[in-house]
Amino acid sequence: MENTGLKVLVHASAFFAPFLVPFILYLVVDDHEIKRLSIQALLFQVMMGFAITVSIILSFVLIGIPLLIAFGLATIIVPVLGIIKALNGETYNYPIVGRFF
Repeated sequence: MENTGLKVLVHASAFFAPFLVPFILYLVVDDHEIKRLSIQALLFQVMMGFAITVSIILSFVLIGIPLLIAFGLATIIVPVLGIIKALNGETYNYPIVGRFF
């Protein structure tokens, strides 16, 4: 349960500073697990931003509306799951980007 607060901060930063907090923690903290989690959180937010942007563009042809809803929900639900896992002392990997890091 070491660094639980920092893990929660990385996940919770999705709601107030999704790019800044993981980047700063990656640079400042020496713990390998926090660095890995920061990279995953940052890449997940970049991917979700790209997916939501594409969904907005595709919403003009109506296919983007369900995608926009799905990606919007994922942007909220995934960090909440990470917070819960961090509070329970479990390791959490972000979907898609977690397999690469």
